[in-house]
Amino acid sequence: MSVDLSLYRLILEASFIVQLVMLILVVMSVLSWTVMIIKWRVLRDTRAATDEFEERFWSGVDLAHLYEGIRRKSEVAGLEHVFMAGFKEFLRGRKHRSERGVTLGESAQRSMRVAVSREVDTLETYLSFLATVGSTSPYIGLFGTVWGIMHAFIGLSGAQQATLAMVAPGIAEALIATALGLFAAIPAVIAYNRFSDDVDRIVTRYDNFTEEFTSLLQRQAPATEESA
Repeated sequence: MSVDLSLYRLILEASFIVQLVMLILVVMSVLSWTVMIIKWRVLRDTRAATDEFEERFWSGVDLAHLYEGIRRKSEVAGLEHVFMAGFKEFLRGRKHRSERGVTLGESAQRSMRVAVSREVDTLETYLSFLATVGSTSPYIGLFGTVWGIMHAFIGLSGAQQATLAMVAPGIAEALIATALGLFAAIPAVIAYNRFSDDVDRIVTRYDNFTEEFTSLLQRQAPATEESA
């Protein structure tokens, strides 16, 4: 007596709980791959935009001219947002003469740190979802496997003679759930670690720019004070 152990047949004849587990894992896998593609594009564009802005900034361009050019954009993000926040606060303090010397630079630095924090929140969006998929998918698959094996052995309780052919389909369909759990988890874990490292590198560049730009503004602050 031959037993059809094709993947399609095993999934089709699996118990409802195992099928539900498989469906959940497939959905989680599709969503995680969607998130991975989106995050890869976002981080790639962010790195490119950061490189481009740093090249312009350190090329000796007039800061006021750079600020006005960025201010006319409909959307400002990344390092441009950090620069905008710091230089805007610097201009505000210089206009009102309320903060002088190093305090003027510190005020701009605080604004830039707030901007960096907001950019970090944006960069880390959906990373927690990848971490959740990576940590829970194996256990969801394991639950499906345990349930499927239990269901297979329960089916033997009323049999006159237990054979491997009788229990093999149930065990095989149960193991599919484990395979799907690993299929969903492994890419999610790899992507989470890679994207987390990329975000950390970008944030380090933001922090370094904040410190360097603050020093630059502090050097300009005394000249502003003397002209007051």
